[in-house]
Amino acid sequence: MSIAEPARASAGGSRAAVTGCVMLATIMQALDTTIANVAVPYMQASLNASLDQVNWVLTSYIVAAAIMTPPTGWLARRFGRKEIFLVAVAGFTVASILCGAAQSLEQMVVFRLLQGMFGAPLVPLSQAVLLDIYPRERHGEAMAIWGIGVMVGPILGPTLGGWLTENYHWRWVFYINLPIGILTLAGLVAFLDRPGRDRRLRMDWMGFGLLSLAVGTFQLMLDRGEHLDWFTSAEIVIEALVAGLALYLFLAHVLTAERPFVDLAIFRDRNFAAGVVLIGITAFILFGSLALLTPFMQSLLGYPVLTAGMILAPRGMGTMLAMFLVGRLIGRLDIRILLAIGYTLLALTLNDMASFTLDVGFERFLVSGFIQGMGFGFCFVPISTLSFTTLAPEHRPQGTSLFSLLRNIGGSVGISVVIFLLARGGQAARSEMVGLVQPLAPAIQARDLPDAWSLDTVEGLTAIQAELVRQATAIAYFADFQLLSVIAVLGLPIALLARPPRRR
Repeated sequence: MSIAEPARASAGGSRAAVTGCVMLATIMQALDTTIANVAVPYMQASLNASLDQVNWVLTSYIVAAAIMTPPTGWLARRFGRKEIFLVAVAGFTVASILCGAAQSLEQMVVFRLLQGMFGAPLVPLSQAVLLDIYPRERHGEAMAIWGIGVMVGPILGPTLGGWLTENYHWRWVFYINLPIGILTLAGLVAFLDRPGRDRRLRMDWMGFGLLSLAVGTFQLMLDRGEHLDWFTSAEIVIEALVAGLALYLFLAHVLTAERPFVDLAIFRDRNFAAGVVLIGITAFILFGSLALLTPFMQSLLGYPVLTAGMILAPRGMGTMLAMFLVGRLIGRLDIRILLAIGYTLLALTLNDMASFTLDVGFERFLVSGFIQGMGFGFCFVPISTLSFTTLAPEHRPQGTSLFSLLRNIGGSVGISVVIFLLARGGQAARSEMVGLVQPLAPAIQARDLPDAWSLDTVEGLTAIQAELVRQATAIAYFADFQLLSVIAVLGLPIALLARPPRRR
């Protein structure tokens, strides 16, 4: 069988089994992008590390996954998709066990690097397998199934991580991958077909090295920027310069090389080009909003971590419901209509969140989160289907790798931007509000202050200062939500550039 020929499941049962296995792999990797975040403070105590040091546990995984995502397509074509899939699942599972057993910070960072390297191929390979085993007319259904794992995993990760950490131990955040990994391996060995491989395929090491350097240093810059106050730090400046230079050299190389690492001809497909831009925007909104919601509920509203996780659960439920609906509708409605519905729902709900106050009830969170989750579902499935519906089968391995890369970069940029603006916005709001607590200020003279806010005592001034910081931080959160709403609107004109597949 040639690499260009899709590997069809021979029967419905076999297709269902393969679908279940690749979904387990997708969920396992998607969960690990966020599940460890909650356990970081506990790791810090166990591994005797500072806050800056323990953050390398997260950074090492992100950077390793970013570097190893682009070569997934080449590895699958050169060595065989099934073989690479099995190695990735086995390596990810073993690395997870090693992370759970780590006794020092150095060990944890090394094992997280391995986990990121082996985990990087899981999502693009899962997507490629589903596109191949389902006929073209059922690609919408296949992408709906795949999208559940990719979208719901990051949403449920903090909740599951918090529950495991509080009820068992932070090491179970990693040990939980063992049964999932074993079950996935067994299913892949038994049911996944072996498509052809091209042993004559040669690696463009120059292109791979330059792209890896660009992506790795860019991710490192995004992850460490907030801790080092961005471009006031020499490290961040150096990383930005290296990333920019490496990207320039990479583009110059692929435009002149005979067989470049990334075939830019893939972007001649208008749907794929529009799709990777839209997935970057959607990931920016998804991960940016997740980075805001949990600390907003915990720090400003005082919800415990598990309560905050439960309040976010309807968001995941809305995503799953929308994906099932879109999987049925995508062959009957213009795909641009579905995208318009999705981005409209995102824009409206994020605009609603920008009008929240510190007295907002959890019921409003539940309703807004559920509708927002539906918006993500209405976006993600059409984007995934649109990107590959007109793409030649021989370009799918590389296409799924680039699709996952742009999704990861979009999410990383989204997190960095909203956290940066949150810090700067909070400082600006506090500076403006300082004048409101002067003894002669109209706001102070116009009303009676509670005794706890007395301007004549140290305790009263401290209480006023704390409330001022709380209100200023809330203003910065609401400004971030408004920004995400505007970015959701920007997705609408880009969606119109797509060429919708023929309705069935």
